[in-house]
Amino acid sequence: MMKSTSKSNLLLSTVSVLIVLVCLGYAATSAEGRELNRPPKGFVALFNGEDLTGWKGLVGSPKSRREMSREELAEAQAKADEDMRVNWKVVDGALFFNGKGHSLCTARDYSDFEMLVDWKIEKGGDSGIYLRGSPQVQIWDTSLRRVGAQVGSGGLYNNKKGASKPDRMADRPVGQWNTFRIIMKGEKMTVYLNGIKVVNNVVMENYWERDKPIYPSEQIELQSHGSRLYFRNVFIREITNELAEQEEADGFELMFSGKDNDLSGWQGNTKGYVAKDGMIVVEPELGGGNLYTAKEYGDFIMRFEFKLTPGANNGLGIRTPLNVNAAYEGMELQILDNTADKYKNLKPYQFHGSIYGVVPAKVGFLKPVGDWNYEEVIARGKQITVKLNGTTIVDADIEKASTPKTMDGNEHPGLKRDKGFIAFCGHGDKLAFRSLRIKTLK
Repeated sequence: MMKSTSKSNLLLSTVSVLIVLVCLGYAATSAEGRELNRPPKGFVALFNGEDLTGWKGLVGSPKSRREMSREELAEAQAKADEDMRVNWKVVDGALFFNGKGHSLCTARDYSDFEMLVDWKIEKGGDSGIYLRGSPQVQIWDTSLRRVGAQVGSGGLYNNKKGASKPDRMADRPVGQWNTFRIIMKGEKMTVYLNGIKVVNNVVMENYWERDKPIYPSEQIELQSHGSRLYFRNVFIREITNELAEQEEADGFELMFSGKDNDLSGWQGNTKGYVAKDGMIVVEPELGGGNLYTAKEYGDFIMRFEFKLTPGANNGLGIRTPLNVNAAYEGMELQILDNTADKYKNLKPYQFHGSIYGVVPAKVGFLKPVGDWNYEEVIARGKQITVKLNGTTIVDADIEKASTPKTMDGNEHPGLKRDKGFIAFCGHGDKLAFRSLRIKTLK
C-alpha cells in the first residue's frame, strides 16, 4: 500500500512538473513572439509580426485605379502609404489600427487562395476583409442590432443577389481573438469562423461593377470603419493549377498539373521550359525554342496566369503549326513587359496582348513587373478576344482587321487557319506561367 501510494505521488508530481514546464515554455514563447505569425505548412505569412512590409495604403477602387495613369497612381499610392504609416502600427506582434484613416492593402494581388487570419474588435467595432478588391467578409460587434449585426460575422455583406448573411453566429465575445479561414476559388467563397462553417460556397458579387463578375485577381484589404482593430497570424496559400467548381462544370480542363518535372501534354522545348514549384518557368539558358501543346485546338477559351521579369518578351501562339514563326504561320498574342525602356518605340501592334502585326491591344492593364497577371483568350472562328486582369484589351474579327492588308503590311497566312497548336513562344527571357486551363468550343 505504501509502495503504491509512493508511485502515485511520484507520478502526480512528475505530471505537475511537466504541466508547469509546458506552461512556462508556452508563456515564454508567447512573450517572445516566436510562434506568433509563423505560418502553417503550405502557407506564407502576409504579415511578419514586426513591420508593414508587404502592405500598402488604399487608393480608390479597382475600377478607379484602372482609370489612372501610371504617374497618377504612383502619386496617389505615395500619399496613401503615408496615411497607412500614421494609422496602422505593429503592437505586440499584431497589426493595430487606431480608428482613423483607411484600409490596409496587400502589396500584391491574389486570385484563388485559402486565407487564415485572426482578428479582434472592441465594443462597437465594425470591419471586414475585402477580397479581390471588393467588399467584404463582414466583421462586427454582434450587439449592433440596429445594423443587423446580430446575425454574426463572416457573411458576404454586400451581396445583393446571393446570400449575404452567415448561416450561423460563431463570434466570440468582443475583445477576444477570432479566427477566419477563407477559401476563395473562382467566384465562390467559403468562410469558417472559429472552426465553424458560416458561408458555404457562395458567389461573391462585384460591388464596384454590379454587371460584372468578381475581378479574377486583385488585392486583399483589411477594412476600417472608424473603429480600433487588431489582426495577427495573417497567412495565405495560393490555389493554383486547380479548376474552380464552375470551370469544371463548364467543361474546362487543366493544361498543366503543377507537379515538378511534369510537362505531360506538351512538346517542343521541354528543357528551357521547366515545371517546378507549381509553375512553368522559362529558363532560356537551358534551351531555346517554343513549347507546344501535344494536341491541336481550333475554337477555345484558355485561361492562365503569367509573371514577367523586367523587359521580358514571350508570346502565345495559337492555331500554329509546329516549328514555324507563329506570328505569321499562326497567330501570336504578345506577352511582353512593354513598360521597359527598351520598348519605348513599339508599334501599336507590338504591345502586350496584341495580335502581332494585325490587331493592337489597349494598354495600361498589366500589373507591375513581378506580380501575377490573369489572362483569358477566346478564339471563336474569326473573332479573337483577349482579357487581361478582367479588362478586354482585344476584341477583333481578324478577317476584317487584315483586309485589305495587315497593320504591319506583311503576309499572315496563319490568320486563315482554323486550328493548330498552342505555343509559348520563347524570345530568350525569363518569366513564369501557372494555372493553365482550357475549354474546347464546339
